[in-house]
Amino acid sequence: MKNNIDIDITIPSHTRYLRMVGTIGEKVAQEIDCPDNIRESLPGQLAVVLTEGLVNAIKHANSADPDEEIHVRINVTNKNLVVRIYDNGVGFDLDSVPTPCFNSNGLEDKGRGIFILKSLMDTVKYIRTDDGNVLEMKKKLA
Repeated sequence: MKNNIDIDITIPSHTRYLRMVGTIGEKVAQEIDCPDNIRESLPGQLAVVLTEGLVNAIKHANSADPDEEIHVRINVTNKNLVVRIYDNGVGFDLDSVPTPCFNSNGLEDKGRGIFILKSLMDTVKYIRTDDGNVLEMKKKLA
């Protein structure tokens, strides 16, 4: 079976769409032809990655302004799963986000989302462009 999936989603900058996009991610991951050790965890991982990435874009890039939009693109080939989340915020330096510490309440909030993204994906980049910003996350499938 050959993987060739390309999905574009544009949503208002509001958290009520998180579950919907996460579910789309799960369904996409269930259709990907990849080794069993990846296939078993991929649907849940993709849902988490989409949710965490979107929460960051909604909260930080768009200041929770529902009049703003967020664009998500999921691309699957035989070798890679690539998720890109586009926003129009001021941007940030991904490398300056500190690794969160564990405390008596669990993992502290600051930097938690980025830590989760980096833990679940093979590469995570945040790229500033003339048209906005792109959070790009890749997972190898082969």
